[in-house]
Amino acid sequence: MLRARLSEALKTAMRDRDQTAVSTVRLILAALKDRDIAARGKGNAEGIGEPEILQLLQSMVKQRRESIELYAKGGRQDLVDQEAREIVVIERFMPQQMDEAAMSAAIAAVVAEAGATGIKDMGRVMTLLRERHAGQMDFARASQLVKQALA
Repeated sequence: MLRARLSEALKTAMRDRDQTAVSTVRLILAALKDRDIAARGKGNAEGIGEPEILQLLQSMVKQRRESIELYAKGGRQDLVDQEAREIVVIERFMPQQMDEAAMSAAIAAVVAEAGATGIKDMGRVMTLLRERHAGQMDFARASQLVKQALA
């Protein structure tokens, strides 16, 4: 499903002569192909699944946000604008991000389901959150909320 959307988006961007979208979708597809090749080496002939693709997209957005911060400090507004445009393109393929309240509710549900009682259970809780909410949640913020919930 997501792979088909990416391929179709590339075709559309090429027809529309949208250079930012073309280059960004090509970067996504290249990263996806790299991950698929690595997965085949581990015995997964079909490549990576949707949750892993969403994690890939989320990490690409995170990288661009970090770059924006550095470019802004360096006074390179042209590069800040380019990274921001790439984020907009990548986020088209991601599900709606959870707000703080939805993240807290999801964390509470997973903590209760896993029977987590202390900080030693944090890894198990984070694993379940990644499986269920890939691409929907900022896991850096989720990690902070899980620590608070388990403390």
